[in-house]
Amino acid sequence: MALSTKAFFASSIPPIAPKRIPQTPNSNPFSLTSLPSAHKDWSIAHQDNAILWSTPLERQRGRDDFSLQHEQKMEECGHVLRKVGKDDPFESLNMINAVQRLGIDYYFQQEIEAILHSQYLKYISHGDCGHELHEVALRFRLLRQQGYYVPADIFNNFKDKEGKFNKELAEDIDGLMALYEASQLGIEGEDILEEAGNFSERLLNARVRHLDDNQVRVVGSTLRHPYHKSLARFMVKNFIGNFQDKNGWLKDLQQLAKMDFNMVQSMHQKEIVQISKWWTDVGLSKELKFARDQPLKWYTVSMACLTDPDMSDERVELTKPISLIYIIDDIFDVYGSLEELTLFTEAVNIWDFAALEQLPEYMKICFKALYDITNEISYKIYRKHGWNPIDSLRKTWAVLFNAFLVEAKWFATGRSPKSEEYLTNAVVSSGVHVVLVHIFFLLGHRLNKETVQLVDNIPGIISSPGTILRLWDDLGSAMDESQDGHDGSYIDYYMQENEGCSIKESREKVVGMISYAWKQLNKECLSPNPFPATFTKASLNLARLVPLLYSYDNNHCLPSLEEHMKSMLYESFTM
Repeated sequence: MALSTKAFFASSIPPIAPKRIPQTPNSNPFSLTSLPSAHKDWSIAHQDNAILWSTPLERQRGRDDFSLQHEQKMEECGHVLRKVGKDDPFESLNMINAVQRLGIDYYFQQEIEAILHSQYLKYISHGDCGHELHEVALRFRLLRQQGYYVPADIFNNFKDKEGKFNKELAEDIDGLMALYEASQLGIEGEDILEEAGNFSERLLNARVRHLDDNQVRVVGSTLRHPYHKSLARFMVKNFIGNFQDKNGWLKDLQQLAKMDFNMVQSMHQKEIVQISKWWTDVGLSKELKFARDQPLKWYTVSMACLTDPDMSDERVELTKPISLIYIIDDIFDVYGSLEELTLFTEAVNIWDFAALEQLPEYMKICFKALYDITNEISYKIYRKHGWNPIDSLRKTWAVLFNAFLVEAKWFATGRSPKSEEYLTNAVVSSGVHVVLVHIFFLLGHRLNKETVQLVDNIPGIISSPGTILRLWDDLGSAMDESQDGHDGSYIDYYMQENEGCSIKESREKVVGMISYAWKQLNKECLSPNPFPATFTKASLNLARLVPLLYSYDNNHCLPSLEEHMKSMLYESFTM
């Protein structure tokens, strides 16, 4: 029973409806099995959330009151943003910065684009991006984040006759923080931004002992979590705690952000219950005892990549292929024999149940889950966007299986690949392309033959986050808490082919490679970009999540990720 390989894309003939599309009602407690330090016995009904009430009538009234307050506050903030945008260019940049850091920028995309487009036109017309370091660096960062290319040589204005950054800038703490933030958006060849980052970091660290406690917190947060490489939603509470009543409009923005945080938190709770119900119904955790059982951790990826509240369905659907990536990885890395894995890979490449006859039962179960889930997702995408992605999704799974099999053969034969050969394959075996290809189709924006062909061939906007993830993994601190597999490491292979190279030197090389991958990703996000902004943001968010996914402690736990998840899911703002 093979699926047709004929590509019909936007055909009027829909894909075959799956026999089973699981129903996922919002009821059922969910145990946070993948967070050992989190609350073990948790259900939505027990949460102290501003918009959850005890009876249906009270819940409806509460939602109506909350929605009205939320809408009014959103209109007030939008009005202020539009007014400030006309009256004060620099203040409007500060406001955009605050809106983004508070995680509510999706409400004001039109206002933000209008302000930044106007300021970009002014720059290209007059070549003037400002004269104060804070203003210049902030405008540079915001414009580049929006996809506008502003040359980095504007920072030459802050150098002395010897070509070095002016030492007088040491007193400008806000300017130095803005310069450090701006340096994170560099692309290949922009040495001045490398220099700017090192310069600002050095001076900020030197000035810490002369600052008050709040300034120390703000500077420390900037250096540890620059905006461009952090997940804004995870940092909202940190930003609210650090910045109090600095501007007249900030209080209103903070109130809106708190309301939005509580609203989104309730949404995440319901999504987790849906995923819990789906994961139980699929039954893979019961059938495949050796595999990981961490649905909350898998959902974290969806939650981090797709942040807009109206992407609830997409977050739930995306968690399904993510779960399969982990399960399949365990089959290849821990459990399957090379002969079985070869047959398994062949079956996925031809997408045919007939090829399963020689496979063990657990592989048949996994293939059926993969087959059903892929068909279900394809059907839902077709219904919503009029495009059947089945061929692309099949291809991306086959590419992943092929990469897994290459690594399995290396281990089985005792062969050590060259470091670059390993990395080329490992970027694919990271599974990042599977995640981002699913995101691309789930979002449903700019679906045409050209963009689909680009996505099928794993462009830089997909491969760069894959490189970042794989190299972070290979730094050596990332040993998964429930695996005992045989993964290779770029550091190991690099040291084998470079005698005398120390672990420290190898790690420094990997850190430099991660920095270079970020520069490539930054370049991919600049206009003109064939992909929609929602997809670009998802790609960036996946790269931003990587440090949290791979910062294991000595107990093989993820304390930073756990802390963020507890904050996001349990701790509401009081209004």
